[in-house]
Parts: sequence; C-alpha cells; structure tokens
Amino acid sequence: MIKTEVLDILKTGHNVFLTGSAGVGKTFLLNKFINYLKKKKIAVGITASTGIAATHLDGRTIHSWIGMGIAENMNDTEIKKLTKKEDLKKRIRETRVLIIDEISMLDADRLDLVDRICRAIKNPFLSFGGLKVVLCGDFFQLPPVNKEKNPQFAYKASVWQNCGIKVCYLEGTFRQEDKKFINVLNQIRENKAGQEVLRTLQQRLYQPINNVQKPTKLYTHNIDVDAINDYELARLPGDEVSYYMTEYGPKDLVDSLKKSCLAPKELKLRIDALVMFIKNNFDAGYVNGTLGKVIGFNEDKYPIIKTRTGKKIILTPSSWKIEEDDRVIARISQIPLRLAWAITVHKSQGMSLDAAEIDLSKSFECGMGYVALSRVRTLSGIRLMGINEMALKVNEEVVEKDKEFKSLSKQLENEI
Repeated sequence: MIKTEVLDILKTGHNVFLTGSAGVGKTFLLNKFINYLKKKKIAVGITASTGIAATHLDGRTIHSWIGMGIAENMNDTEIKKLTKKEDLKKRIRETRVLIIDEISMLDADRLDLVDRICRAIKNPFLSFGGLKVVLCGDFFQLPPVNKEKNPQFAYKASVWQNCGIKVCYLEGTFRQEDKKFINVLNQIRENKAGQEVLRTLQQRLYQPINNVQKPTKLYTHNIDVDAINDYELARLPGDEVSYYMTEYGPKDLVDSLKKSCLAPKELKLRIDALVMFIKNNFDAGYVNGTLGKVIGFNEDKYPIIKTRTGKKIILTPSSWKIEEDDRVIARISQIPLRLAWAITVHKSQGMSLDAAEIDLSKSFECGMGYVALSRVRTLSGIRLMGINEMALKVNEEVVEKDKEFKSLSKQLENEI
C-alpha cells in the first residue's frame, strides 16, 4: 500500500497493524495520523514498546501508559488494584485510540495483559476495552527480550487473533534510494542472503566512506561502544565542557525518559568531538541521526556544530517529554547530542544514518545484521569491520508470517 491509502484506512477507525520494511516511513506516517487525531480532538494514547521509539513520537512506553511496569503478567487481584488508580482509570476511559509502536519488541503475554487491563477499566466485553488500536512495527527487526524464557511474538497474542485487526503493508522505500543496497536488504529480509550478498557486503570491508573520516560505529555490545566513545573523547586536546540534564515530573516517568532517551545525563564535549543529533528539528536544519563535529562554543558555552553538509548550528537544550491531555507531566532537557564514535545496534533501531562503521562479527541474534545495515541510506555509506553468519539471518517463522501479512494487506487493498 502507499501512504495515502494507509492513512485513509487509519482514519476509518479500524484496528490496524501497520508494517513494512525498515526505512519505509512507518513512524513518519504514524506522526501524520497523530496530528490528524489531535486536530480532530480525538484522545490518543501515544506509546511504544521501547522508550527510544516512544520519544520519536513524543509519547511514553506502553508499560508506563498502561500501568503494568516491568510485570510480564498479572493476576486478577493485581489488575483489580490497578483499576483503583484514578489517573490510570481517567487516562484509559478518555482515550479513544491507542498507538503502540515497535510492536516487534512487545511479547504476546504483555499485549494480552494490555488487553486485560483495558477491559477491566473500560469495557469487559470488547477487545482492548473498546479502544481502537494501531500496532506498528516490523517483525524482522529486533525481537522481545527476556532472559528467563523464550517470548512469543505479539501476533501470537489472543487479543491479536480476536480484535479484527486490518493489516496495512507499507510499500516503497523512504530511507534508501540505492537499488543495489535495497536488493541486499531484501535478500536478507527474505532469508535468501547467500554468497552473492556476502560478497557485495564484503566489498565494503575496511573501505573508507567519502567525505567522512570518522563515521558512527555500530557495535553489537555495550562494552565496546562505551570504550570507544570514552577513548576517542579523551584523545582530543583542549578543555572539556559538560552539560547536565534537567528534569521535571514524577520520578518513575522521569526515570523512564532517562532510560529510553539517547541523551546522556552528563554530556561531555570538546572541540573536534564527533557527535550525532538525537532530535528532529527541520527548521534548524537537522534530524535524528545527522552527524556533525563540534567546532567551538559560543559566549554562552553552547556548542557550535558543523554538519556534513557544512551547515553551522548553535545548539541549545531541547526537551523530551510525556504529555497527557495536552499537559506535560514529565520532561527532561539536554543538549540534543550524544558522542557518536559508536552506538549499539539495539540503540540504533529506528534511526537513519548518513554513514556508519559496522562490526557484525559478534552478531548474536536473528535480525541484528538487518537492523544495523538498514540504518544507513546507501551501501557506500557503510564501512564494514566484520561479519559473521548470524548477521545475515532473520527469523524463519517471521519470513512465513510476513508472506501472510502481505497477502492480507493486498486483500484489504483490493477491497478498498
């Protein structure tokens, strides 16, 4: 489907699963739908399975929104306690549309728990208590994380089977325009990545990226990322300038924002530090993922950043917030930058990068290579430092399920 068709279906009030390949513009479309709902004064719950994804929508995690926190399941007594929380009751009863982004990282048990809580508070006889839901995501990307058990994908939830969900499969590409690279990503996505794909990727082994001396490094493990960023900053000469995060609101919501946001509690910068913008500000000339370098500080000690395109931007603090009923209930503020010599593949999910140095030699999860590679707009924007067999794999179950989603979407397209 194309974006206008999907937006029309969203506006009809069906329960919808919005999917499509990485970089197709799912979050962009969600934001358009959210703006439509707000203009129509239709109360919307804006959530995501991860805090990072939630900040892209100016929302909050579904765990926080629904009141379940870190619980994987709840018994009837625990749910009854939740129904006595006035703020939670008011929020769910007044909401008409619930959006959950990055649904691939929310397991089936938790999606069913969302349904049970909504029914307990709003309407026990209707799926999600009568809320219209929009679930958005791509099951080829990183799956639910649970160290204790093997979680099931959200599409196996009982409520998914019973809520009459319409599948909208968004087609086209939004992030990538390089046809050769798109073919590589599609081959991985279909679990058909063989020697030809490997040879194509290996052509980028240790290769320089034009006009980029130090691209962002994507690594699979936190320990590698932190070590690289600390090491690179310490190597720079000159004085260090620190910026401290400010916060407002209840501790649990503030902590949720802190954990989910890419902004550090203390941002340390020096001249020549490689940085990445972590907010969208089209008017100022940058978006989430834009790379730059610190070239100085103004008289107020705010950093002056020069982007790859040569644009110079003086950066002042920005805010990440959680809103409810058009009221800010929690907020953190920080310079919207982070050191960008390295980030984890998990943290990169949902981002678009101009260039990246990617090490997939320690890939340990299906979909990890696909997520890392699809962050980048062009094949020439990748410097590959290593790759293992796991990096080219995606979940076989998801491959088959994706065919079903495409078929259901095509049926819906023919109906309209």
